[in-house]
Amino acid sequence: MRRVFLLASALVVASTAAFSAQPGSPPRVSQRGGVESRGLDIYWIDVEGGAATLVVAPSGESMLVDTGYETDGRDAKRIATAAEKAGLTRLDHVVISHYHGDHVGGLMALSKMIPIGRVYSRGDMISVPADQKWYDSMRAVSAGKRTIVEPGDKIPLKGVDVLVVSSDHQMLAKPVNGGGSNALCANAEQKAPAGFENQAGVGLLLTYNRFTFLDLIDMDWATELELVCPVNKVGAVTLFQSNRHGAWNGAGAPAFLNAIRPQVLVFNNGPRKGLGQVQEAKVTTPPGVKVAPYEQNHYLRAASIPGIEGIWQGHLSLVDTDPKHNTSPDLIANLEETAACQGHWIKASVQADGQFTMLNGRNNFSRTYKTR
Repeated sequence: MRRVFLLASALVVASTAAFSAQPGSPPRVSQRGGVESRGLDIYWIDVEGGAATLVVAPSGESMLVDTGYETDGRDAKRIATAAEKAGLTRLDHVVISHYHGDHVGGLMALSKMIPIGRVYSRGDMISVPADQKWYDSMRAVSAGKRTIVEPGDKIPLKGVDVLVVSSDHQMLAKPVNGGGSNALCANAEQKAPAGFENQAGVGLLLTYNRFTFLDLIDMDWATELELVCPVNKVGAVTLFQSNRHGAWNGAGAPAFLNAIRPQVLVFNNGPRKGLGQVQEAKVTTPPGVKVAPYEQNHYLRAASIPGIEGIWQGHLSLVDTDPKHNTSPDLIANLEETAACQGHWIKASVQADGQFTMLNGRNNFSRTYKTR
């Protein structure tokens, strides 16, 4: 019976995905005979420890956040394949969060595979020569169609509110989404910054009716606390994409995670990058400040977030394969080493009433949640 149920769920989701197309495609027909509007679709495309998140709005317009690695066009091909599956013939909006190779490396190759509309990015300052190549590729692809964004700006994705919450080391001026004073800041541990580029990235808060999705890319521990202390600027969210790929020695501050309180979390990790990876950050808590104890293991810290209902992973962590330190295998999209990886995605299909279904592209396992 369980196999039949899973197959039926997969067929329903596949049917839904077929209508996530460009503007002008027909609305889907309900099994009860009525006509439904398209919902919001989000794909976490496997770029093996980089980032590439494809959003298809109810209007059919699309937004891609980051483009993965250069890696012989591997990630650009995976993004183009996901876009084709979503029924897209172009990418209306492309956001480049910052100028690291795992986030902008695939952009040039992708621009030759599918037309790209407007490109959004942070400003032009480069801190180290190694980032110049990636900045230059962004400038080349975005020539004549680039917008530099600041906190408070909105990306005009029709049918979804897309708010810039961070960019170029600046944060929202005022709280949104029910945010307010954060008592967790009083005894929060402080850590040293993880570098100019990670702290400068573009962070986004997407809102579709009651559903909210927070994507902060590579924001580090120190910058997380700027965003939520002493005032939580983004409130509690429905779905959160792990920052720093889940490498939470220098990110994943409890005062941050327990303030945004996601129902569902997606680790956009790689087989040996992100979740489970140890990247020690220097503790800078002032002398005499008593720090609240917190869970050191990254996965278990996520699992301890109040009200968390689901944790999904792009990859099984091969640097820490302990089953207790990874989510259920049904919720992991890829299990292999990089050379053998099939690049399976994770997808969220969000309905207008707030119900959303997460789907594992590897095994068609799905689970449905109701937005709080």
